[in-house]
Amino acid sequence: MRYYERRLPHFDVVGQPLFVTFRLYDSLPRNRAFPPESLTTGKAFAAMDRILDQAKSGPKYLAIPEIAALVVEAIRDGERRFSRYELHSFAVMPNHAHLLLTPSVPSATWLRTLKGFTAHHANLILGRTGNPFWQSESYDHLVRPGEFDRVRRYIENNPVKAGLAASTEDFLWSSARACSKQAAG
Repeated sequence: MRYYERRLPHFDVVGQPLFVTFRLYDSLPRNRAFPPESLTTGKAFAAMDRILDQAKSGPKYLAIPEIAALVVEAIRDGERRFSRYELHSFAVMPNHAHLLLTPSVPSATWLRTLKGFTAHHANLILGRTGNPFWQSESYDHLVRPGEFDRVRRYIENNPVKAGLAASTEDFLWSSARACSKQAAG
């Protein structure tokens, strides 16, 4: 296990389920403040996720269908084309994405590649060059035994909780929709 810190603590473990959230650059209000002690308790993540779900400020590029589809395809390719992880669940929200996966390569490698590829292509779609697309740091959490299903439900229910869909299966940019299609077909 590799441990490193920037603003947040990160554990880079191959072969263990990981919950990852990454967001668009400048998607949180600049004046927000999280108490320092909350950074290790998960309270900062919960507060950040509530703000992101409301999407009252900042860019919402992932609400553009062409960009959301690009990100979803890149997430799926990380598993099926490049074997960088086993993908368990995902949701691409208007300004952030949640993933539940089990990495087969160090997370710093697959996440840098995923964010770099999607940033480049999304900026082409937007006609932007030289502008950051993703926030450089992501939130990650090693999934402990017994919390896997809770994390999966959290991710797939996030669009419903944010008011973007009536049911998990109705949201276009999540694994819940793909799973409901497979079950129906």
